[in-house]
Amino acid sequence: MASFGLGTLPDAAAAGKPPLVVAEQGSFTIEGKTRPHGGTFSAARFLEPEGQTAYGDHAYVEYQKPVNPRKYPLVFQHGGAQTKRTWETTPDGREGFQTLFLRKGYSTYILDQPRIGEAGLALQADSGKNPYAANPMYADHTMYMLCRIGTFQDGKPVPYGDTAFPTNLESLNQFQWTWTPYTGQLDDDVSADALAALFEKVGPAILVTHSMGGTVGWRTPFQTDKVKAIVAFEPGGSPFLFPEGEVPEAAVPVYAPVQATAKGVPLDDFLKLTRVPMVLFYGDHIADAPTSDVGPDKWRSELDMVRKFVAAVNRHGGDATLIHLPDLGIKGNTHFLMSDRNNVQVAEQMEKWLEAKGLAK
Repeated sequence: MASFGLGTLPDAAAAGKPPLVVAEQGSFTIEGKTRPHGGTFSAARFLEPEGQTAYGDHAYVEYQKPVNPRKYPLVFQHGGAQTKRTWETTPDGREGFQTLFLRKGYSTYILDQPRIGEAGLALQADSGKNPYAANPMYADHTMYMLCRIGTFQDGKPVPYGDTAFPTNLESLNQFQWTWTPYTGQLDDDVSADALAALFEKVGPAILVTHSMGGTVGWRTPFQTDKVKAIVAFEPGGSPFLFPEGEVPEAAVPVYAPVQATAKGVPLDDFLKLTRVPMVLFYGDHIADAPTSDVGPDKWRSELDMVRKFVAAVNRHGGDATLIHLPDLGIKGNTHFLMSDRNNVQVAEQMEKWLEAKGLAK
């Protein structure tokens, strides 16, 4: 198959990086469903639903394959109120994980999960309970703090002194413009259905998740044996899965509505997670004790639950590893580790783990 070169970002060219060469790229939808409406269609009322069929609940996928790709592709699952853009160019214009790992020889698949972004057609309307399913979305302070970039003082963003997030105003604006409202009811099982179907189409691959996408990732091996490993970047904001009867209590943050959550599943399902090696990465500015700084305090609750989840997987014979980047001397990372200024260093940690597990062939 003929290959062709794609233009690189200006900063990549300035850094002397070679042209980015791909052998194949494309896009598709997967696991879509339909819902017919009763009645008889009439051309005289062609805008009415009678007799027509609604399409939706699919995922939208873009892929790129390098020349001579490694054995296992990477499938990138985004988090809550986000899209595949999470893995694309960073807010300050550097190469994101999609491109970084393509350069490393991995085929990459990035997707918009059902009912959001370019997969916005939904078969179930939002119930009105999801604060991230409305426009306008008044959440810039919320997102800035929950993502542990910094705090707000007198209405102005104040980044943490050692933050790895780009601090110029344009980068912050680009970050805030990534948030995407849900177009229908948030349903992690619908998202897992689509993700499992993608693995069945692609074949054995490595799943990379972020934030609320973590719980979608945990559910996916229940439906397919094609998930070779899971790399989870700060899973949280949605239920961690435990065997029924082993669901732990969450550490309660000062602002209780953002505490970590957990859900019981049949042991037979949970044991499928023990057959998939996984690593969970967490960044900096996560509180050790209760604090009124809502972002670090919320993630204190999540990190407590993560430790319990990792322990449960390993207790049942699995292979789960928690990596807290500050323990490695990697400081300042936010909730968006893949977009921080040191994202190359973070990517190296991920690749090091893949190599240790024999998955970087």
